[in-house]
Amino acid sequence: MSRIAEVFARLRRDGRCALIPYFTAGDPDPETTVPVMHAAVAAGADLIELGVPFSDPMADGPVIQAACERALAHHTTLARVLEMVAQFRETDPATPVVLMGYLNPVEAMGYGRFAAAAARAGADGVLTVDMPPEESAVLEQVLAEQGLDPIFLIAPTTSPARISRICKSARGFVYYVALKGVTGAAHLDVDAVAHKLREIREITGLPVGVGFGIRDAASAARIAALADAVVVGSALVRRVGSHAGDPQGAAREVSALLADMRRAMDRVRAPAAAAKG
Repeated sequence: MSRIAEVFARLRRDGRCALIPYFTAGDPDPETTVPVMHAAVAAGADLIELGVPFSDPMADGPVIQAACERALAHHTTLARVLEMVAQFRETDPATPVVLMGYLNPVEAMGYGRFAAAAARAGADGVLTVDMPPEESAVLEQVLAEQGLDPIFLIAPTTSPARISRICKSARGFVYYVALKGVTGAAHLDVDAVAHKLREIREITGLPVGVGFGIRDAASAARIAALADAVVVGSALVRRVGSHAGDPQGAAREVSALLADMRRAMDRVRAPAAAAKG
């Protein structure tokens, strides 16, 4: 069983929802990333999504686009991101790390070389935003050979037939994009999310994480009542980005927001957990 599967199995037994923060590796500088990852875990994160900076992050809004620009200005390559994962693993052998990004850097490195390097560094999953499952067979194979979980996105407009196709390729969990738009957008429609999650769960038993539009403890709690995981990105990236040269300040900002979210999420799920016990 992968680290990702183990975490979701434990949380399901405990009646809790996973908290998954996203950070852009190398933003606002390479020295900040690993301390922020550790701070996130200490504040209650269960998995970490680590973004590989890319020059044309088409699914991302202005906050993460700016983060990618800052990271690239510091020459944060895919190889450097894997070094950060390995550094994180030196003192945290348990928290799963999902690499999230776009296909171009992976293709430039080569699928086999990338998968081997990612596994060696201690990564657990890979989400390539612009890799559809219809074209992912070769990448899926090399990831499987290295014990890495392929993670896929499901959109509000995804049909049941396509959800089924996506879930056949996915392992670990699937990531439901809660709104039509880019990261950081507003107008989170919780009723629409609930409807789509019911549809997804009729098709797959994989855990379902929900992201895009989650920005504070209240929105995290609303989604935690429905989903297996809450993914928060732009709200954290905005805070980290304002602390260039100050890893401790960035870590404090991350800890404060995630701790608030964790408490709010656990309050929502507490009755269910108590009923199980």
